[in-house]
Amino acid sequence: MPFEWKVVLIDDEEDIREVVSLTLQDAGYKVIEAQNGDIGLKMCEVEQPQIVITDIRMPGIDGLRVLELLKERSPEVEVIVITAFGEIDFAIRALQLDASDFITKPINDQALHLALKRATQRYSGRKQVKDYTSLLEKERAKTLQELVNTISFKTNLIESSMDGILGCDDSGSVVIFNRSMEQMVGFSKGEVINRMSFRQFFEPAEANRLRSELEGEKYGGKNRVSLFETTLLGCAGRKIPVQVSAILLFDQTRVDKPHRDGLVCFFRDLREIRKLEREKEDQAQLLHQDKMVALGKLAASMVHEINNPLAGILNYSRLMIRILNRGPLTEEHRQKFGRYLELVESETNRCSEIVSSLLTFSRKSPPSFGEVRTDELLHRCIILSQHKLELSNIRLKSHISLDIPHIKGDFNQLQQCIINLIFNAVDAMAQGGTLTISSSHDPKERTVTLAVRDTGIGIPKENLSKIFEPFFTTKSKEYGVGLGLPTIYGIMERHNGKVSVESSVGEGTLFRLIFNVNVRG
Repeated sequence: MPFEWKVVLIDDEEDIREVVSLTLQDAGYKVIEAQNGDIGLKMCEVEQPQIVITDIRMPGIDGLRVLELLKERSPEVEVIVITAFGEIDFAIRALQLDASDFITKPINDQALHLALKRATQRYSGRKQVKDYTSLLEKERAKTLQELVNTISFKTNLIESSMDGILGCDDSGSVVIFNRSMEQMVGFSKGEVINRMSFRQFFEPAEANRLRSELEGEKYGGKNRVSLFETTLLGCAGRKIPVQVSAILLFDQTRVDKPHRDGLVCFFRDLREIRKLEREKEDQAQLLHQDKMVALGKLAASMVHEINNPLAGILNYSRLMIRILNRGPLTEEHRQKFGRYLELVESETNRCSEIVSSLLTFSRKSPPSFGEVRTDELLHRCIILSQHKLELSNIRLKSHISLDIPHIKGDFNQLQQCIINLIFNAVDAMAQGGTLTISSSHDPKERTVTLAVRDTGIGIPKENLSKIFEPFFTTKSKEYGVGLGLPTIYGIMERHNGKVSVESSVGEGTLFRLIFNVNVRG
């Protein structure tokens, strides 16, 4: 390495910091650890690192805020964010804020090294371009030819940039077109330089909009724009979403009036971000598909569960009609009618509760966080799954505390977590067994835990590290698409909670959903 690369690692989980720090040190990086965003920012001021790796989810200042503040104070610092499955929207936001890259938990060494390689290349390239731009402004080239001659001496600096660089003269004719621009738009230098104009890379309205913003001060100041999103026109009219920073160049030696010498633009390809946005939509669809699989399983068992009380209601209603048709009611009949109506009411309530729970579970709605009673949550899940458990010859035990603090979360998403765990337990007990659902509160740790334990076949040790990976499954296709546990992991991350698992082959499995709570005195 030409000089010592410094990395500030910010993560509130000590074990993750230790593992990542060892990996970075083995690769030759100097690592400074910080357990939260506030300390991390102070370390950055003292150490002046080239690269920062920060977790998105942290108490206090989160990773996105760390990214924003770093880019305000030291725009040249490359930031890699750590996200969890199901947080692609945070990853997209981070890239929009000019993050270098993102990696997902659990952290893979290969992905980490690839992100670091990109960050070092991007840092070096941007530093070279910055040095070169500074040189241009310092020298204040008197003529366009002097500018072109200067650029020709620095070709390697421009060609090494990961961002596309396009420069044009005062007439708009392109005179600078680096390798990244060639790859981005599909035109070669020979087709572009001194042959195409700046406006040919934009639709007319977009070219006018960019020119207008250059003359305003909204995106970085007068005669320049920074991180402005627009669309380039590539080869064969292909539209390419980009983020552009641009500056108008002037000949400051003219005493009467500075003369405009040209324009330099730096383009960042946003197609990868747009791809991630589409993947987010696809992921949401797949997660909903997994939910519909669960709903189908519930509905199959609920048909019988609802049919029995409906048959009772119908029979009692017919019986009362027959008795009424015979004439005035005797006292004995009045008493029977009272008992019949009580049964009709209780069975109707039973049907209503089942249908209501199914409708709530099936509804595709945006997250809505609020106070959630864990006893009500677990009771709803038991109502939905009890008949399926009976059909599968599974005995249900519940130890649900009524005096534990409420948790903050989305009721529907948490219900999906519990239902997924129950169905996994059912699949693991093909010959029957015992399912135990419980809740508990640890005042010292300020946590509430919801647990689902089965007496099934267990999970092999070699699979425990893979069960939260998307699409990993040991089941046949009719049992799902391998998104149940990753869904739970993502939901718990969004709730600032954790998922733990204990399992032994032949002895069963225990899943715990652990939530942080603040108890008011």
